[in-house]
Amino acid sequence: MNLANNIADRLMQINAIKLNAQNPFTWASGLRSPIYCDNRLILSFPEVRKIVVAALAREALSFESMNAIAGVATAGIAWGGLVADRLELPFCYVRNKPKEHGMKNLIEGQLPENSKVLVIEDLISTGGSSMEAVHALQQSGYEVVGVLSIFQYGFESAFEKFNAQNIKFKSLTDFQTLLVRALQAKYISSPDYENLKSWNLNPKLWSDAFVNHN
Repeated sequence: MNLANNIADRLMQINAIKLNAQNPFTWASGLRSPIYCDNRLILSFPEVRKIVVAALAREALSFESMNAIAGVATAGIAWGGLVADRLELPFCYVRNKPKEHGMKNLIEGQLPENSKVLVIEDLISTGGSSMEAVHALQQSGYEVVGVLSIFQYGFESAFEKFNAQNIKFKSLTDFQTLLVRALQAKYISSPDYENLKSWNLNPKLWSDAFVNHN
C-alpha cells in the first residue's frame, strides 16, 4: 500500500476524518464543509502517531539542505517537535500573531543563524496560515525550504499561494485520495462521493448552494 492510501486509511480508522454532506460543518471562515479533518486525534493513538511521525520524518529529508524545523501554531507544534526530535534538529514554532505579553514573540524558540527551515503543518486548506509562517521566518532571516503537512484539501488557491512564492510543499495524503479510499471502504456512498467531489472543486459555490437550499 502506498503512503497516501495508508495515511488516509489510518485517519478514517481513528475517526480523525468526519464526512457529512447532509449536515456540513462550519469552518472559522463561515464556509460550510462536508468534511472535517482533526489531526489532533492522531496524537491520542500511539500506533498511528508513530506511523505519521515516521512518514513526516522520511518526507522531511526530501527537502534539500533542510537543517531546522518550524511548527505552525497551534496544531503543527506537536508534529514539528516530534519530527525535529526524530531527526535531531533545532525546532521553533510560529504563532499566528505576536504574543501580547512578555517578550511579545511571533517566533518561539531560537534557530541557528541562516538556518534552512522546513515548516510543518497538520493540514493545508487555503495555505494562508502556512504562508504567514513562511513570511515570519523569512523576515527573521531564515531560508524556508518548503512546507510539509499530514493532509491537504488540494484547493487551487493553496497551489497558487505556494507557487507565487516559489515554496515547495508536500502532504502525506490529500482529499482526493481520502475520497477514493472512503468509497472503497463503503465509508461513503456513491452519491456522497459525487457530492464531496463537487464541494472540493468549488467549496464556496457548494457552501452557498447548501445555505440557500436550507
